[in-house]
Amino acid sequence: MAHELEIEEEYAGGEPEAIGIDESNRWIERIFKAFPAFRERNFSLYFWGQFVSLIGTWLQTVAQGWLVLEITHSAYWVGVVSALGSLPILFFALFGGVIVDRFSRKKILYVTQILSLIFALVLGLLALFGHATLFAISVLAFLLGAVNALDVPARHAFIAEMMGKKNLASAIALHSAAFNGSRIIGPAIAGILIALIGTGGTFLVNALSFIAVIVSLALIDVSVRRRASAHPHPIAAIREGLSYAFSRAMIRMFLIGAGVVSIFGWSYLSILPVVTEQVFHKRAAELGYLHTAAGIGAVTSVIVISIFMRRFGPRPFVIGGTFLLGAGLLGLSYAPTLPWGLAAMFVTGFSLILAFSVINSTIQSHIEDTVRGRVMSIYVLMWRGTAPIGSFLMGYMAEHFGAGWAIRAGSLVVLVAACAFFYCRAIIPLRPHPNQ
Repeated sequence: MAHELEIEEEYAGGEPEAIGIDESNRWIERIFKAFPAFRERNFSLYFWGQFVSLIGTWLQTVAQGWLVLEITHSAYWVGVVSALGSLPILFFALFGGVIVDRFSRKKILYVTQILSLIFALVLGLLALFGHATLFAISVLAFLLGAVNALDVPARHAFIAEMMGKKNLASAIALHSAAFNGSRIIGPAIAGILIALIGTGGTFLVNALSFIAVIVSLALIDVSVRRRASAHPHPIAAIREGLSYAFSRAMIRMFLIGAGVVSIFGWSYLSILPVVTEQVFHKRAAELGYLHTAAGIGAVTSVIVISIFMRRFGPRPFVIGGTFLLGAGLLGLSYAPTLPWGLAAMFVTGFSLILAFSVINSTIQSHIEDTVRGRVMSIYVLMWRGTAPIGSFLMGYMAEHFGAGWAIRAGSLVVLVAACAFFYCRAIIPLRPHPNQ
């Protein structure tokens, strides 16, 4: 069971030091009130470990795209390598969900973090010594994607395991904040590191960052529950998970919507290096600024969710966020200068998390723990496993029609998805689930 953080409330009265402590205590209490998941010791440890590791992940994301562009000078290959990183999720995520429902989620995360560290280390050494070929980068991207097919559903399920039903939405929103807060810091640092120590050194820094989450997992105390007897046959377990998810109208709609937005919306990130070079005629540092602008927007949306979610419920966040995402992408495709591009990236980052953090927490609040790993693996499949399709499409369109037209086409499909959410709004909860 998670341990709650406790705040000492008794101080020596009247002394200046006590007044300062009281003021500090009030600020901490305000943070806990806005983000109640931080009261849980286990989640706080996990959050900060993940935050450090995710900064490293963004270092690698930016450095990998830049390295591929330097080697090939091709928008198409930037998209292909990005797609290879997500392709394993398309094939293996459902099996990953079965594993997550059967075995200790904490031990699964140990394994995935160690493997990710090894792959980042190998890529860093190859780049550092001048042996990072397109083939080697592609293979390592695929292997890391295979690890993510297990890691991502395990992370989603582990958060619910740590939190139980209490403050689950807060924990999921903060997990999104960690991902996107790291997106503010990581790409900005990446641009500097690439200039100072090259892509190889940047990959090695990412390898070191995995130590933070491994240490946090060692400090987390959760009871391990084995699930091996629940679903003896993997195919039967997958079939049960699919039936559970797609027989429920709200979950079915959210899963389909996640796939559409991933293919035509989120995939713009795969060609952002090309946008930086072709549209704004800039280089690695400015690419980092664009990622950072999106990250600032995403963290802002987490604050908005924390303040207004209980008052307004999921419906306006899902519909409004998807409309804003389409508008932000359209704005990015027409941005004449870098400042306009930064503003558009802020909107895309804000709206993406506004809609899909709420979708994630709404799904998790309406499913049983016995199928959580499998349902979340389906969500991961639709949200990230379909990304290779989008990356291939974006890379192809950017190569033949330009990056602006590629993003413009995707934005129009996202706007259609927003209209579909609005049309089906009756099955989106108007009020938050009690667990949210």
